[in-house]
Amino acid sequence: MTDQATPAPTDSEQRLGDIFEHCNNLRLGPMPSIDSLPEGYTGTFGHFPVYFPEEIVHAAGLIPVSVLGGGNKLELKHADAHMGSFICSICRSTTELGLNGSLDGLSGFVTHPICDAAKHLAGIWSRNFPDKLGQILYLPQNPNTPGSVRYTSAEYQRLRSDVEKKIGRSITDEAIWRSIRIYNRNRALLRELYALRCDEPWKVSTSELYLLMRARTRMPAEHHNTLLEEALGLLRARKRAAQDKPRVVFVGGFCEQPPLEMLEALDDTCYVVDDDLLIGLRWITSDVPETGDPVWALAESFIERSAASPVQHDERKTKAGYLMQMIESSRADAAVVTAAKFCEPGLDEQVTWSKHLDKVGVQHLVLEFEEKMTSFEQMSMQLETFAESLLFSIA
Repeated sequence: MTDQATPAPTDSEQRLGDIFEHCNNLRLGPMPSIDSLPEGYTGTFGHFPVYFPEEIVHAAGLIPVSVLGGGNKLELKHADAHMGSFICSICRSTTELGLNGSLDGLSGFVTHPICDAAKHLAGIWSRNFPDKLGQILYLPQNPNTPGSVRYTSAEYQRLRSDVEKKIGRSITDEAIWRSIRIYNRNRALLRELYALRCDEPWKVSTSELYLLMRARTRMPAEHHNTLLEEALGLLRARKRAAQDKPRVVFVGGFCEQPPLEMLEALDDTCYVVDDDLLIGLRWITSDVPETGDPVWALAESFIERSAASPVQHDERKTKAGYLMQMIESSRADAAVVTAAKFCEPGLDEQVTWSKHLDKVGVQHLVLEFEEKMTSFEQMSMQLETFAESLLFSIA
């Protein structure tokens, strides 16, 4: 038999490949250095998941960067002296990145009281790097109280004041409005990307979508907008045939991020049509109103125009309720319910989700992951078996 040559990639497919490679290099690479900052920016500012009001720091001329741990390429040499081995991997590896000098270029670092481990990161940062701004941003755990918007606005104003002291200049309302407009555009583009994957998941895999989205954690939002606009145009025109794969929802990636290899294993067997990966980048679900006080507008949007997460307790978004909404709105056949190892909020949510899905008869697969995982054979086999059983049941 004569071997048939593999068709050469088209120009558009080659360009998409270049974009994905660039995004992956950003994921694997170091934090932006002072020498590499684009014009108009004077530094970088780090924040821990899940949500951070990046517009305030962006308006200060600093690039907000999400500190998402060290992945599965980092060796821990210092962090174990500061926290126990029973702490989740993202908190330990984030501490390691600070102590080994990888985060030296950051002007500051903000974490949140989303769990006991995360809220202590600011203390570790302040003790070891007293010359850098390190603090906790106390976002409301219960947004249903009458004063939640006022409280959130006050916290944002405190952050604004602390950043102003750090950089030695004021952050004007006009600058915040400009940043809000840029971020409104960014979130709209991300919604378009998610809608495309939901409607035509064969055109963009979840690992590709993830790389595109995660690139925002290493570049200014306006540059990310340009990247997304180009990628969306190429993806919409992409010529790919649909495959016989079940449609699933993936949950559990709200804080510690699953390894890219895990997402690629999912892509091999399923079409993921909705997820909570990097949910903080998409936390505000519609445009922030461009009227009134900009900080109040951001705070009000955090409370009233927001997604759901295991680290927030909103009576309007029950644990089972928002998962079922994801499944129904994305027309999913099943759910992949994951949690990061040692993650209290995630493991607690996983139990609730699993019990509810059992009750209502929605098929689901329960998995545990860790950012530093390097072996995926067993997980791949579980996913393959799960996908085959789904195809038989929905045939």
